[in-house]
Formats: sequence, structure tokens, C-alpha cells
Amino acid sequence: MRQSFLTVFLIVALIGVGWTLHLAHGLQAEIQDLRGRMPSQSHTMADVDYQFSNLWFAGKRENWDLASFYLNETRSHLEWAVRVVPVRPLSNGQKLELAPILKTVEEKGIADLRAAVDHKDGPAFETAYRSMTEQCYACHEAAEKPYLHPHIPDAPSTQMINMDPKADWP
Repeated sequence: MRQSFLTVFLIVALIGVGWTLHLAHGLQAEIQDLRGRMPSQSHTMADVDYQFSNLWFAGKRENWDLASFYLNETRSHLEWAVRVVPVRPLSNGQKLELAPILKTVEEKGIADLRAAVDHKDGPAFETAYRSMTEQCYACHEAAEKPYLHPHIPDAPSTQMINMDPKADWP
């Protein structure tokens, strides 16, 4: 009787292990499929470009509500970019952790922009925007992408949003 119990127990255990391995293989395949569907970091950074460029024009037009919106979107899209690629491999074999860089940008660049927008301070906004643009470039250099030179935009990324704070239509 005892031997029958052990035999049944071992069979059930082996079936359980086999089922677990089958599930793990299926999950690994699903993870690979999802990774293939994720946007690249360059895609997320194009969104950062869109939000950050529009922030400049909203701030320069002193449309502080719109500037606040674009600042929030810039921060959100930077966080997304770091979630997509949290670590960048470097040519020397080391790895660049992006979360600490983002934390610095949030604590300095975004915080300074937030203060300028909240206080509706145009000169402080311009200074903070230029400073954050320099922080962006410092990150590009650290990631071995010094050819990505951000600059003060010449035109808003959007052609559809009116930056005028006094716009009354639509």
C-alpha cells in the first residue's frame, strides 16, 4: 500500500513538474512576443521631443496651463523611455543605468521648469528650459550618442494646437 502511494505521488509530482515546465515555456514565448511589440526607445524619445518642443512655445507665449500640460507629458514620456530601455550597453562593456539620470533630470530640470510654470515666470522658464536641454545632451553623451544635439526649437511640433492663451476658438 505504501509503495502504491509513493508511486502515485511520484507520478503526480512528475506530471506537475511537466505542466509547470510547459507553462513556463509558454510564458517565455509570450514575453518574447510582447517584447517584439514594444516601441523602441527612439520612438519614445520622439514623443519626448514632441512634448518638450511644444512646452517651449507654450511657455514663451505664457500659456501657463498649456505649458503645465506639456511639462507633465514630457516627464511622463521620459519615464516611459526609461521603462522601455532602463539600461544602455556601452562600447566599453559597461552598462549605463538611465533611472539615476532621469532622477537628476526630474529633481533639477523638471523641478525648475515646474517652479517657473507655477510662478508664471517667463525669464525663469527660459533659463530652466535651456538648462534642461543641456541635461538632455549630457544624457545623450553618457549614452554614447553625442551626435543627438537638442536645441531650442524653431517651430512647435504641433500645427493643430493654438499656443495663444487668449485663444477663444474653438
